[in-house]
Amino acid sequence: MIGVSFIVIFVGQLFLTNYISYHIMKRRVLKRRIWDLNICCGKTDGGGVNADIVKHSSVPNFYKIDNIYKLPFTDKYFQTVLCSHTIEHVDDPQGFYQELSRVGNEVKLVVPPLWDLSAAFNLLEHRWLFITFKKEHSALPTYVKLPLADSIQKLLGQKIKA
Repeated sequence: MIGVSFIVIFVGQLFLTNYISYHIMKRRVLKRRIWDLNICCGKTDGGGVNADIVKHSSVPNFYKIDNIYKLPFTDKYFQTVLCSHTIEHVDDPQGFYQELSRVGNEVKLVVPPLWDLSAAFNLLEHRWLFITFKKEHSALPTYVKLPLADSIQKLLGQKIKA
């Protein structure tokens, strides 16, 4: 029965680390300051402009964008830009980061760290694995293609660009 105990403890650890990463630490980043641009905001309010390709709920100061690689803002329009739990989903992390750097003076990326195994290796949603134990970054951290992610997502009928 030691195998069952190990599985229960391991799954519990996965849930705990994911909760700490996505709920506690992410909330701290959001509340640390007013973010002039909260890009791909989902349901979160960064205090300034909240932008996304889809409006998920009633988020204040919401701006719908059509293309994350060509944002409708002038160069250095924003002092601070927050990109939380988004860059691991995109087709071109480098291109997206360059666009964020174009519209903002200070860009903060929040990514799934390696210690949050269930997020870092989320083959159902993520395309990239960031090789970092840190949650927050002021520059694009090293990343690699998440093995099997495209195949699994294609199998599930998700839109995948080659």
